[in-house]
Amino acid sequence: MPEREVVLGIESSCDEMAAAVVRRGREIVASVVRGQAEVHGPYGGVVPELASRAHVRTVSAVVKAALTEAELTVEHLHAVAVTAGPGLVGSLLVGLSFGKALAYRLGIPVVGVHHVMGHLAAAELADDRLRPPYLGLAVSGAHTALYRLRVDAAPLLLGQTRDDAVGEAFDKVAKLLGLSYPGGPAVAAAAVAGNPRAVAFPRPMASADGLDFSFSGLKTAVALEVERRGRGSPLSPGTVSDLAASFEAAAVDVLVARARTAMAQEQQTRLAVVGGVAANTQLRQRMAAAADQDGFEVVFPPPALCTDNAAMIAAAGFALLARGERHGLGLNAFSRVPIDAPPWMSSASS
Repeated sequence: MPEREVVLGIESSCDEMAAAVVRRGREIVASVVRGQAEVHGPYGGVVPELASRAHVRTVSAVVKAALTEAELTVEHLHAVAVTAGPGLVGSLLVGLSFGKALAYRLGIPVVGVHHVMGHLAAAELADDRLRPPYLGLAVSGAHTALYRLRVDAAPLLLGQTRDDAVGEAFDKVAKLLGLSYPGGPAVAAAAVAGNPRAVAFPRPMASADGLDFSFSGLKTAVALEVERRGRGSPLSPGTVSDLAASFEAAAVDVLVARARTAMAQEQQTRLAVVGGVAANTQLRQRMAAAADQDGFEVVFPPPALCTDNAAMIAAAGFALLARGERHGLGLNAFSRVPIDAPPWMSSASS
């Protein structure tokens, strides 16, 4: 399928602007990610307007950098795949507009990709043997959900967070503890020196019926403990480490427990854990131990493919192109969109 061999992926759903070149849906030729930690760090979280404005300034340079790294020009591209949702609409529109304009100029197809489908594709990039059926656990700043990946059908949602995503909880806890943004790596780093049993934080919904998640109560429990221990004064480094370790242990316990329940209920043998939080060392170790004990296989993408990147978007886009999908210049951005029925899929054009 030479017309789909080299795909440019563009990802701009939040505060990373990324571009990548992927060949035949499996070979990452180049991948460039430009983050905005210095922009959002003072606020302890992503400011949507600042994110989109920064994307406008960098999108062209990031795409050019990816092509330069790949030693290719735009004329070598056969298609463009771009994130169309979910995400911050302003951020999405920057990457989407650039991708559509480039595809129009070159006369090549453009396809919209669901952001979580991109993360799931990252697992298949990491392990060439991974093919549906399997279960996917998406854990990031915006998503915490379990899916059943099916052959020739859209993923089936099995359960999702009822409030905060686990990555959002990490960011909020980091802010409570006076740690830097992004919160996931900061909490994990502080937790290394802490005692995960120092505080018995709750494990919300870890053993509840169904496969949903909840992290709002855990975040609140940390806030109350910070208030109780600090009483208006800065926390000691040891206290920060203990609270970080205790929170991390609780969050990981919930994710592992829900995944084990899902694997048993769905009678599956393979699990892909994807998204930014999938880079967490404790989660990787605990999930691997659970997989060994329960007899299932777990796949984690390498850390560079866990956080938002465009290689995963190009890989997911290649799969859409192989199925005959083509999305025209009317392709739009969506802040919320179901994984099983993105609106742009129903209006695909050839």
